[in-house]
Amino acid sequence: MKFAGRLTGLLATAALVAACSNKNALDDVNSVDLNSQSSGVAAGSASDPTSPVYFQQAIGDRVFFSVDQSTLSDAARQTLSGQATWLLKNTDYTATIEGHADEQGTREYNVALGERRANAAREYLISRGVAGNRLRIVSYGKERPVEICSEEACYAKNRRVVTVLAAGLTG
Repeated sequence: MKFAGRLTGLLATAALVAACSNKNALDDVNSVDLNSQSSGVAAGSASDPTSPVYFQQAIGDRVFFSVDQSTLSDAARQTLSGQATWLLKNTDYTATIEGHADEQGTREYNVALGERRANAAREYLISRGVAGNRLRIVSYGKERPVEICSEEACYAKNRRVVTVLAAGLTG
């Protein structure tokens, strides 16, 4: 009887070792992808067209401006058109439109410039059908740079508007 118990244990151990050495066999039997959708796209990923990550990476969450300007360029309007389309399809999201400026000029001037930039983006989104009550603006002026240096390449990255999404706040 002891021999049969040991033999069963040995066979079970051998089967476990064999299964562990064949990773694909275990994956096929025991794996469950909790994030998959019927289309094979992981929910919330950059491949999921309803996710904020997709919005940020595929559509673009920011637009840029020329020196001392709040006028939207053709490239900015194209990005904002994509944002508007996404927001119209994903009505559970609201957005905060952040206006930014480079480090040149006074704090007060740059806060006002950031506000004009954010308003320009907001008005464009509204003109494309996004409800105004889903869009909030804030200006950080030169207080939140993405690049810090005294060169045009850095300044250009800081002259921007960023659309930040929030879920579940509509109403």
